[in-house]
Amino acid sequence: MNNIPKLTLLTLLLLAMTTSMSNVAIVTMLPHLKDYFKDISNIEFYSRLMLTLPSLVIALLAPILGHFIFKFGKKKSVVIALFFFSLFGSAGLYLDSIESLLISRAFFGISVATLMIVSTSLVGDYFKEQDRHKFMGYQSAFMAFGGVFFVMGGGFLSDISWRFPFAIYLMGLVLLPLAFYNLKEVKFDDDKIEQTVHINSNILIVYFLGFFFMLIFYILPTQIPFLIIEKFKASGSLAGIIIATAFFCNALGAIAFSKLKTKFNYVTIYFIGIFLMAIGFSFVGLINNVHYFFITSPILGFAGGIMMTNVTAWMLSKTSVKKRVKSSGYYTSAIFLGQFLSPVVFHPIIEKLSDIQDFFLVIGIFLFLIIFIFVVKSLFLKMK
Repeated sequence: MNNIPKLTLLTLLLLAMTTSMSNVAIVTMLPHLKDYFKDISNIEFYSRLMLTLPSLVIALLAPILGHFIFKFGKKKSVVIALFFFSLFGSAGLYLDSIESLLISRAFFGISVATLMIVSTSLVGDYFKEQDRHKFMGYQSAFMAFGGVFFVMGGGFLSDISWRFPFAIYLMGLVLLPLAFYNLKEVKFDDDKIEQTVHINSNILIVYFLGFFFMLIFYILPTQIPFLIIEKFKASGSLAGIIIATAFFCNALGAIAFSKLKTKFNYVTIYFIGIFLMAIGFSFVGLINNVHYFFITSPILGFAGGIMMTNVTAWMLSKTSVKKRVKSSGYYTSAIFLGQFLSPVVFHPIIEKLSDIQDFFLVIGIFLFLIIFIFVVKSLFLKMK
């Protein structure tokens, strides 16, 4: 890590932050969007789609983009992506129909996919295993601290106007010159790396676990703002502060990963995260005062920090130099497919329940059941 210029490290950290802010900057704006487009039927579903449509585009196109970036070059790809990140991300400042907003979010997703693939694969290029775990902890922490700033800023701005949070995406223009001057592509000797690129069955399991984690974790930004604002009658700024505490603790969980990795394997760390999420969601289903969210959000955020860093490091440990960009593309696809499908999968369940809080309790119990099965299976294998 000492051989890499500090500005290059900073640029990598800021790039990773753009992928984390791809949705959270507008999360507290969603209930206000419902008021602005009150004449449109199913606007509650469309407002959630504003958050997750980029995730669908990323899920569909990330594998293709991975191949394109591999041929075109990481540095050139990221510079172009940052420009379009700001162009399409800030479109909510001036577009005035739900259709045009959704289209802009779709194009925005292509930019985010490119940024995530490049930032993930460059970490693999620049760092060896132990240094990689350490830097990924810092990277995830930086993403989480950025999330604190963006979600709180978005919360305060959404109380003024639902349009203002979209201005946060103009930050991509600030990062563009940093990426241009500080990122360097690592050259590898083709004779020393394998020439065939394929996805083996082991890494497919990691992709699935990344997808499942994000499917569950994304309940936090897609459902909890509605619970806080609509049922508990909190302001957008208070909702933003509550969700920001989750991002702050997400950073602590990310930093804790490298310590956990010295004691546990990837599988055990994954289920430690699931256990903490089960506790967090169960508490959300039981609380009766908005201030108790300051207990549940840190638990969920800490769990997410551990799990996201763990799954990403797990994926990189199963790829080689030649496969890294393409494997990162497939991984990005799995993560964002989980984001997109989260409200799609869970919305019908919420509709059937009389109280949205019951939904969180159901999810918590379901995760406890998964932990129980994992523990029983582990004990059974030890006894054999």
